[in-house]
Amino acid sequence: MDSVVSMDKLISLCKRRGFIFQSSEIYGGLASAWDYGPLGIELKNRIHSYWWKTMTQLHDNIVGIDAAIMMHPRVWEASGHVENFTDPLVDCKECKLRFRADMIDEKNMKEHTCPECGGELTDPRNFNLMFKTHLGPVEDAGSVVYLRPETAQGIYVNYKNVMQTSRQKIPFGIAQVGKAFRNEITTKNFIFRTCEFEQMEMQYFIHPQEDDKWFEHWKEKRLKYYLALGIRENKLRFKEHGPGELAHYAKKAFDIEYEFPFGWKEIEGIHNRTDYDLRRHMEYSGKDLKYLDDVTKERYIPYIIETSAGLTRSVLVVLSDAYGEEEVEGENRTVLRFHPLIAPITIGVFPLVKKDGLAEYAKEIEESLRAEFAVFYDQGGAIGRRYRRQDEIGTPFCITIDYQTKDDNTVTLRFRDSMEQVRVKVDDLVSRIRQEIKEYRRKE
Repeated sequence: MDSVVSMDKLISLCKRRGFIFQSSEIYGGLASAWDYGPLGIELKNRIHSYWWKTMTQLHDNIVGIDAAIMMHPRVWEASGHVENFTDPLVDCKECKLRFRADMIDEKNMKEHTCPECGGELTDPRNFNLMFKTHLGPVEDAGSVVYLRPETAQGIYVNYKNVMQTSRQKIPFGIAQVGKAFRNEITTKNFIFRTCEFEQMEMQYFIHPQEDDKWFEHWKEKRLKYYLALGIRENKLRFKEHGPGELAHYAKKAFDIEYEFPFGWKEIEGIHNRTDYDLRRHMEYSGKDLKYLDDVTKERYIPYIIETSAGLTRSVLVVLSDAYGEEEVEGENRTVLRFHPLIAPITIGVFPLVKKDGLAEYAKEIEESLRAEFAVFYDQGGAIGRRYRRQDEIGTPFCITIDYQTKDDNTVTLRFRDSMEQVRVKVDDLVSRIRQEIKEYRRKE
C-alpha cells in the first residue's frame, strides 16, 4: 500500500470527486478561498459533529456556545490583537508581490532580494492581520468593527453568562466552532492556511494552582482524539513552544503537528493562557469576572487551558492521512481510508444488474438504510467500476444485491480496506454495520 500522497494528487481528487473547489473558479478563482462540494461539506460536518460530541456530550462539565463574528471593538483592544496581532511584511518593488519577512530566506532578506523575480524588497513593516469593516451606514472611526481573528474571545466575554445559566462550577469548559478571519499572506498548500477558516476551540476554566495538572490532562486527551479519528500515530507529534516563541498570553504551549506532504505543520494548539484574558477584559470592561467558590469562599480569576484546532485544517489532515494507492489485479486502485464515523458516504448500494427485479429490491434496501446511514445508490457500469468509485471517495462498506438475494434474502457486504466480501442477511445489515463501525481499526 503506497500511502504517500502529493498535494497535486490530492487537489485533483478533491475537485474530480466533489470534495473541494476553487472559490469563484469561473472568474479565475480567488486566492486563499475554497468552496466545499457535496462530499467535502459532508466530511467537514462529520468532523465537526465528532469533535462536538467528544468535547461536549461526553463531558458533563463542558457546554457550548455560538458567539457573534462581529464584537465590540474594545474586545480586540483588551485581547491584545489591535496592538500585537501583526506580521512583518515586505513588498517587491518590481513584481509587486508581498511576502512575510519571517518566511524569506535569510540571504534574500539581508540583500533585500525578491525570492520570485530578484527585484528589490522594501524594509519590513508590521501589518495588522484583522479584517476591518464598518457597522452601520456611516463609515467613520466610531463605526469600526473587526471580523474576529479567533473564536476564543467570544467565549471569554460570555464566561460568566455561561457559568451562571448552565450552573457550572470550576473546573468547567466552554466549546465553540465557528468562522475566523485573518488578512495574512497565505501559502500554496491548498486549504492549510486560508484567510477565512473555521476553528474548533474549547476553553477550560480552572483554579490557578491546578494549571499544570489540567494542561497535561488536555494535552493527552487531544492526542487521543486524533488517534480515535483514525489518524496514524507515526504521523503525529508534539512540539513545545520555546521561551522566544510563546504568545504574549501564554505561560506554556504545545502544538500537535501532523506530517503533511509538505512537512510537519501545526494542526492544534494547547495553551496555558493563565488569567491573562479574563484579567484584561476586567480591566477594559470594568466588570468583575472573578469566580467565587461557594464552599471555600475563595475569590479568584480563573486560569484557562485552551485547546484550539482548525476544522478546515482537520479536513486536510483526514484527506492526507486517508489517501493511498495500490495495484489490484493489474489496475491502480485509489482509496481514501476514512474512519467510517466521518466518511461522507457510509454505504454504497448496488444491484448486480438492472433487470429481473434486482434494481427494485436494491432501492428498497437503500431506503431502509437511509434513515440511519449516509447511503449512495449506483446501478451504472460494471460492479468492479462501481466499487472503485466508492473506494476513491472513501465509502467503507458496499452492498451488492444479486440473484442469490432473491433466494435466501442475503446480500454481499464488501469492506473497503480489505476488499473482503461476506454474505449477510438483509435483516441483519443495520446491526452488522453498526458493529463494524464501532470496532473499526485501520490496518495498513
